[in-house]
Amino acid sequence: MLRRPEESTDSTTALEQATLSTDVLEQPAGVLEQPAGVLEQSAGDVEEQAGELEQPAGELEDEDSGSWIDADTKSFFVSMLVHVAVIVGLASYTVVTQPEVLQILIQSTPPAEEAPVLDVVSELAYSEAPTEEIGANSEGLTDMALSTASSLAVISELPSAPIDVSINNGELNVSIDIQKAIGITEAPNAVKGMTGVGVTGTDGAVDRITYELLQAIEQRPTLVVWLFDSSVSMAKRRDEIRDRFDRIYEELGIVQEEKKKRSGGIDLSQPLLTGIVSFGQDVKFLTKNPTADLADIRKAIDGIEVDESGVEMVFTAVKTVADKYKTMRVSRGPDDPERNVVLITITDERGDDTAAAEEAIAVCRKFGIQSHVLGVPAPFGREFTYIKFVDPDPKYDQTPDWRQVDQGPETLVPERVQLGYQDNYFEEPVIDSGFGPYALSRMCYETGGIYFSIHPNRKVGQRVQANEVEAFASRMSYFFSPDVMEAYRPDYLPDSEYLNRIKKSPLRASLVQAAKLSRVGTLDKPKQVFIKREEATFIRDLTLAQQESARLAPELFQMCAILAEGEKFRSRETSPRWLASFDLSYGTALAAKVRAESYNAMLAKAKRGMPFEKKESNTWNLKPSDSVGGDSKLEKEAKLARELLQSVVEQHPGTPWALLASRELDHRIGWDWEESFTDLNPPPRNNNRPANNNPPAPARDEEARMLKPPPPKRPATKI
Repeated sequence: MLRRPEESTDSTTALEQATLSTDVLEQPAGVLEQPAGVLEQSAGDVEEQAGELEQPAGELEDEDSGSWIDADTKSFFVSMLVHVAVIVGLASYTVVTQPEVLQILIQSTPPAEEAPVLDVVSELAYSEAPTEEIGANSEGLTDMALSTASSLAVISELPSAPIDVSINNGELNVSIDIQKAIGITEAPNAVKGMTGVGVTGTDGAVDRITYELLQAIEQRPTLVVWLFDSSVSMAKRRDEIRDRFDRIYEELGIVQEEKKKRSGGIDLSQPLLTGIVSFGQDVKFLTKNPTADLADIRKAIDGIEVDESGVEMVFTAVKTVADKYKTMRVSRGPDDPERNVVLITITDERGDDTAAAEEAIAVCRKFGIQSHVLGVPAPFGREFTYIKFVDPDPKYDQTPDWRQVDQGPETLVPERVQLGYQDNYFEEPVIDSGFGPYALSRMCYETGGIYFSIHPNRKVGQRVQANEVEAFASRMSYFFSPDVMEAYRPDYLPDSEYLNRIKKSPLRASLVQAAKLSRVGTLDKPKQVFIKREEATFIRDLTLAQQESARLAPELFQMCAILAEGEKFRSRETSPRWLASFDLSYGTALAAKVRAESYNAMLAKAKRGMPFEKKESNTWNLKPSDSVGGDSKLEKEAKLARELLQSVVEQHPGTPWALLASRELDHRIGWDWEESFTDLNPPPRNNNRPANNNPPAPARDEEARMLKPPPPKRPATKI
């Protein structure tokens, strides 16, 4: 049956209204973000619109029961619209309330938790001067020369111990083969040690060592072995440490009692054991077994006999002690627990057995044995220096004397050229390197220990005069801040790796090659006054003076030629220590070469003839100058020398290299002639002094003035 146009139009309009209502409901969630009451009102509106739609549909059904919109269809549309409205409403309600839920979660306060109690030793401070409490505040800060304090050893050298397990009569038996390997629960030397800790006295170093022992005891029971250099020069320091032992073990005892309380009163079976060893030409165990008895410890130190040989086998002693006590690094039962083993060496030299250093370091690293050294500062770039020796034995002469001691250098091989002072090394200024002797410092660094550079006259930024040096201290003019020297730590590496790095760097290789040359002389005190009495004598004096500069020229030329090859690769070097050493060495060598060659050139100029401008002049004086005689080659070398030395001063302030470079810059690099008059016939001295009116001196009683003969002087042997 055909529909009437009017009926079709009305039906279409009603459907469009329903569709429009649906579109409104399908708007974005932001539009529908309304309270739930509003959403319910919207749902009511939809139902009302659905009723309006139903009314025309009913009319169509009445008029034409055959219409395709029957009762089921109308119910479907109404149900669909209602469900869509409800779903959209619920979705909108969720969007509105979710931020409120999140806000509640964010603003909620977490439940309070009780902070855990940390089991650490506190109330410790450092001070250089002897104090009533533990502490030593050294020149070096806590992080100094911790050089790579945060870097761990690349590979742990602590092997796994073979363990044999067996069951006998129902009991489990476990045995460990100590001879093959030591199993250790923790490697105390995983962190590298410290090598630039400078202190002014033994007390400060011992107090810091006490702090280290406190930390070790807090970790587990500990064995500490004190290794004393038995040479005569160490007598005073041995007494200082012995006198400090009461305070050390009193403080350690306090901590032990406190730890016992915290552990619930359990007996910890001797938390600290001590061994005393002396070394010189031989190694002697002065305590048969480690002990906790302070009286036995003091008695052992008092029993150290002076070794007159002057030989210090320090690394042999360290290795011997480490081998003897390495078994204590493993627990063998409740009465014999695993222990930390700490070695403390007291010496004032580098040791005469440095070839054994590698073995000593290896055994300490392998078994996790920490090694500290109470030593002396190494002289900068020198193998030996001089100490102010006052014989500790009153039967010998007590007059201060200077004795040579081997306390350096601070590096494995020389890293700085040696110029001048060929005839008198004692006159060469000695300055602090900022570190200890190389092998001893490396042992501390590799085993997680500390090297203490002890010098009673340590004054950073001030010159120390020779008469200020205390007895048994080395003659050093300058000391440097550990904070500054931290960036210039030597390369503490196995010998093979150290030399391999040098080979890979042309700059380092050339510097080491030049530094290995025998000490080259300089024009320290050249002849500068030439009196022209007659031409022949004048020429002869000039020729004799030229011989000295001519002798120096080949040696200085060779040194500069070697360093010139390394200078081509300077841009590749990144180490501040190697750059400072190279620039100082090359700049100093060039300056010495130019100074010698320009001196020779000025003498040759005088030999060719130089007329005086003043009639009365008869003397030529050679004065230091910035001029090099107009020689273009010398001018170029002089300019490079000044640039290198100036760069050391500017780029490495507060270091030994900057100090030596500034001294070199103070000396002019060239020469110039000045004329003057010298009286060739001075009046004779008049020794006939007029008599005075003073009465004659009374006769002296020569017998009464006789003094007792001085005590004998100890032979000047190596100490």
